[in-house]
Amino acid sequence: MTLHLRQWGTGDRVAILVHGMLSNSECWWEVGPALAARGYRVVAVDLPGHGLSPADPQADLNSFVAALIEAVPAAPALAVGHSMGAFVLASALDRLSPQRVVYVDTPFGPSRGDLDPRTLAEVYGKAKARRTLEALDQQEPGWQQQDRVAEARAAEQFDIATSVSLLSSVAGMDFAPPAHLVSLMIRPEPSRFVPPGAVESLQAQGVQVRSVDGAGHIAWYGHHTAFMAALDSWLEEPLPAAA
Repeated sequence: MTLHLRQWGTGDRVAILVHGMLSNSECWWEVGPALAARGYRVVAVDLPGHGLSPADPQADLNSFVAALIEAVPAAPALAVGHSMGAFVLASALDRLSPQRVVYVDTPFGPSRGDLDPRTLAEVYGKAKARRTLEALDQQEPGWQQQDRVAEARAAEQFDIATSVSLLSSVAGMDFAPPAHLVSLMIRPEPSRFVPPGAVESLQAQGVQVRSVDGAGHIAWYGHHTAFMAALDSWLEEPLPAAA
């Protein structure tokens, strides 16, 4: 599968951006140029069944990982994954070999194994139907208009069967961030997916944690400046000698 890419900037220092469920690479419309201004060549993907990438009703985690690895440069300076996209990214890290990894509001740990494909399809069908521009104008007044436009367009392009197949393939799997990579979790405060207990667990594993007060699950929407400040403060720290 050939994934659709969105890119900003030039040069050899690459940053990879991987969106979450129901979104696509357009969600990075503000983060991508900001990273490019910091000297990165930014490559954002549309995962299978999202954005302008092909659907795959037989998808599983391995096929998502293979498509991601095929689409982006190896050994990037930075890799960022949001939510579901962070699970895919984390599963690809041994082959991608980034210098630094950022997870955004990602609920690591055992994934749910109690939802059958029919139930998942109903859940995501309802979520897709609710994610119109008119609804987002009412639900997310703190987002910028381009945020709402991007998410409404992503919902229109979202292929339910692809994500149902992916989630069915990972039911009950236990996801954990690789301990050997320099890693950061950026979470909203408060966070339903990364509560205080999860913060303590991540920090015990060597993952740094930064919080964006008042943000939602897509933590940069409506809080771009605070999100980039959290990222910048971590990027300014030198890499460990062994990294």
